[in-house]
Amino acid sequence: MRVFNDFSELKSAVGTEVGVSDWIEITQDRINQFAEATGDEQWIHVDTERAARESPGGTTIAHGLLSLSLIPVFIRSIIGVKGLKNTLNYGANRIRYLTPVPAGSRLRARVTVMEAEDVPPDALRVTYKVTIELEGGKRPACVAEVIGQHYR
Repeated sequence: MRVFNDFSELKSAVGTEVGVSDWIEITQDRINQFAEATGDEQWIHVDTERAARESPGGTTIAHGLLSLSLIPVFIRSIIGVKGLKNTLNYGANRIRYLTPVPAGSRLRARVTVMEAEDVPPDALRVTYKVTIELEGGKRPACVAEVIGQHYR
């Protein structure tokens, strides 16, 4: 984990990759729980028998939004900022899903600080480029520009 002592150190990291997360396994159970929580129970995600017969990869795949929802976990495992009270999700600029994520595969993320802007009275709005890699994949599963607002 890379720990920044203050906002000025984080701002000085603009334009650099700040780290790579550990791998997270995308189990069928995780996919099923996400489907239940969101109400998105399309067969390609939850019906293992039908997916084995009919899907191009012969298995179920994770929801794109499941991959995206792991970004806070990835970022927190890569970056720490001393003196933070909290961080709020400010949104996203661009999200692309480039490769399906089969059940049983593993994901990790590379995080780059793209922009950092002071927000009065005592916050920093940071745009992160997050590249979610699929283990053994030729292309990323997801590339997203997400924005977090850090408060101290």
